[in-house]
Amino acid sequence: MKAVKTTLTSHQKKAIRSNLVGYSFILPNLIGYAIFVFIPVIFSFILSVMKWDGSKSPMEFVGLKNFAQIFGDRIFVQSFLHTIQYALLTVVPTLVLSLLLAVLLNHKLKGIAIFRTALYFPYIASIVAVGAVWNMLFQPDFGPINEFLKFIGISRPPRWVVDVKWAMVAISVVSVWKYMGYYMIVYLAALQGISGSLYEAAGMDGANGIQKLRYITIPMLTPTTFFVLIMLTIQCFKVFDLVYVMTGGGPGNATKTLVNYIYEKAFTSWEFGPASAGAIVLFAVVLVITLIQFAGEKKWSKDLM
Repeated sequence: MKAVKTTLTSHQKKAIRSNLVGYSFILPNLIGYAIFVFIPVIFSFILSVMKWDGSKSPMEFVGLKNFAQIFGDRIFVQSFLHTIQYALLTVVPTLVLSLLLAVLLNHKLKGIAIFRTALYFPYIASIVAVGAVWNMLFQPDFGPINEFLKFIGISRPPRWVVDVKWAMVAISVVSVWKYMGYYMIVYLAALQGISGSLYEAAGMDGANGIQKLRYITIPMLTPTTFFVLIMLTIQCFKVFDLVYVMTGGGPGNATKTLVNYIYEKAFTSWEFGPASAGAIVLFAVVLVITLIQFAGEKKWSKDLM
């Protein structure tokens, strides 16, 4: 049989060149993603069933013993519960405040950009600087916050970051303050995509501001709210730096989160197997929560239609 010789048309050659140019632009990012994300994730799955201390000693296959070890570790369970507590204290307040701020600042007024910038600034501020400043504000004996609380009549204000009961609340307050500006910008972008004719029609029917917010703004922002909810949930379960700077996981282990536990297991105790097992558990939890939220968003969207 004779080989069939195929020739490419000029249009096909141009399409191939165009695709190669496009792939060349995304190739550096793909290489970086493979080196710093994909390969470490695969290695984490491997380490989760191995015993290894990070030295030149060979890895030893232990199966699911690492998972049994961490689930039998009281500190791991506490860290998991603390992470859930942090998420519950942070997600809803950040979402609600960012939405309300976006609604308030969604007006073409002189100088409004200054307020938007001021509210967004905490998001780009250094997490180390933010933690240090807020630690001074929360200082229990002579900090400005407790001095103000004493001034208004609270004789025994909370001791905040040095109190087991209030430390996580303090971290959550700082987290809400830091990140609500970013999600405010996300909501502002979505609000500016809502047609003004909807509000004009509602106004002609006698709807007030609260009714417009309830029946027009919030339903139209459903996709954005879903995005914010997903991002906030993932962000809360990945929290590390703010806790590390403000409390280091203390007092005691009162604010230690899953990522703090994983970090200490890996880089303090040099137990990479249990640390990787904890990372896999964190991955599974975030995946399950995301899938549940996807299912809930579909049902929510159907109910609104």
